[in-house]
Amino acid sequence: MATANTFVQIGSTVTVGGGGAADITFSSIPATYTDLVVKISSRDTTSGSVWQNFQIAFNGLTTNLSSRAVYGNITTPSSASFASNIFMWTSAANATASTFGNAEIYIPNYASSNNKSVSADFVSETNGTDAIYGLTAGLWADASAITSIKLTPALGFAQYSTASLYGILKY
Repeated sequence: MATANTFVQIGSTVTVGGGGAADITFSSIPATYTDLVVKISSRDTTSGSVWQNFQIAFNGLTTNLSSRAVYGNITTPSSASFASNIFMWTSAANATASTFGNAEIYIPNYASSNNKSVSADFVSETNGTDAIYGLTAGLWADASAITSIKLTPALGFAQYSTASLYGILKY
C-alpha cells in the first residue's frame, strides 16, 4: 500500500486553441477522490492591463461563494474580500508577449456534504515591472458534491492557456 498522496489526472489537459475561449470547464467529475487540484497556465485577452482577474464556479453556480485575497503588485501589498466570487489573477494582453500567469487551486473534501473550502495561489508574469501575485482563501457554502468546475476570465482565455484537473487519493 502506498504511503503518500497520489495525484491522478482527471480527463485531459485543456489547451485553448486559436481565437481563445470564454471559459474552461471540467465536467462529470467523479466522487472517487478525496480532494481536487486544478493547475492553470493562462493569459486573459483583456487589453489595457498586464494582469486581469478570473473566477471559479462550481456545478454551474456562482452563488454562495466568498473569498479573501492577499496580493501584491511589486510594490503595494493589498487585501480584499469578495462576497460573491472566488477571484484569482493572471497575465493579460498588455503583459510581455507569450508570457502566462500560473495558478493552483486546491479543494479538499469536494464530494462531502459539507461546505467546500478553496485555497489558491497565483502569479501573473510580465517579464517587466508590473505583476500581481497572491493567495486566495474561499468558501462555497453548499452541501452538494462538486461535479463540475468552470474557470471564467474577465474577457477570455488567450490561445495556449492550459488547465489540468487532478484528483487526490489519500492513503
